[in-house]
Amino acid sequence: MAANKVNRSRKRHTRQFPQVKGKTIADVELSLSSDYRAVDIRFQDKTALTLNLQPCFWVTPTLADWKTGDFKLLKRWKPVQTGR
Repeated sequence: MAANKVNRSRKRHTRQFPQVKGKTIADVELSLSSDYRAVDIRFQDKTALTLNLQPCFWVTPTLADWKTGDFKLLKRWKPVQTGR
């Protein structure tokens, strides 16, 4: 008899930024220094969405294709620790 598996789902906290919906990204920069940790998403219209990161997080960058509606991994980079 197979053991019952317990599926525990983690509560996922999401946030959307409707002000940037539809904007075209020009550049993405990850900054990791002792006093400044952030992901800066720059748009072609010269605006930017900056995600400031607090210490002790791991950032695992991935590039995915969602054209079919399903996740298809294109590239995964090494995780980066943002600091302590």
